[in-house]
Amino acid sequence: MGSVTRGTTHPNRLRRMDRWITAVHGRELRRAADPVAVDLGYGAAPWTAVELLNRLRATVPHARVVGVEIEPARVAAAQPYAREGLTFRHGGFEVPLPRRPHLIRAANVLRQYDEAEVAGVWERLCARLAPADPARGSRGGLLVEGTCDEIGRRHVWVALGPEGPRTVTFATRLGSLARPSDLAERLPKALIHRNVPGEAVHAFLRDFDRAWAAAAPYASYGARQRWMRAVRDLTADWPVTDGPTRWRQGEVTLRWEALAPGA
Repeated sequence: MGSVTRGTTHPNRLRRMDRWITAVHGRELRRAADPVAVDLGYGAAPWTAVELLNRLRATVPHARVVGVEIEPARVAAAQPYAREGLTFRHGGFEVPLPRRPHLIRAANVLRQYDEAEVAGVWERLCARLAPADPARGSRGGLLVEGTCDEIGRRHVWVALGPEGPRTVTFATRLGSLARPSDLAERLPKALIHRNVPGEAVHAFLRDFDRAWAAAAPYASYGARQRWMRAVRDLTADWPVTDGPTRWRQGEVTLRWEALAPGA
């Protein structure tokens, strides 16, 4: 279920997303008896699925990854890369696994879809996630859906649980950034057409640019210090959910409802 993507990809393209996943969702994955992650729409080459397994296993040694692709020829081409903990399967948004996965990563998949289709895709994918288990302190599985540039320097993604959207994360290689609003071109499909006056994401990027300009004196200490100061100033008016440990990585995460269309 779904449409064939262009399939273009590059090694190490999704490193920022993977780094964030292991940091914020690693505990949930370690708690699972059989943690399964899906790399949905991995493209013409399986590099991102291979890398996801390697990065997850650094903190979740028993994790498994299933690469899911809607184009049968891509699944066949990926089979030589299969190994213990890594398999490839034909499918789409139905996520054809016998058990619900604990993680679905869908990077650069919805870019080609219409904005009106996003909510339905999110709902379908969230329904496939491992359910929450309050008795065990589990919030359930995680869907991470977003967009990045060709070599992974700029990336914006939405994190969703079984209940729906939770957060939006902006991540960048700080040395390549002229101003935070440069990330607007990598907004996921749910937000990219909302970067107009009157929408929350537009107001946020405007305020981020202003905080960045105000933090210009910190540039003498490096782009990282300038970013951290700008994000700290943003916390006065925006619901930033993370802290300096993540900011140092060139990230900032906000609650979804603050940036949602019509918010």
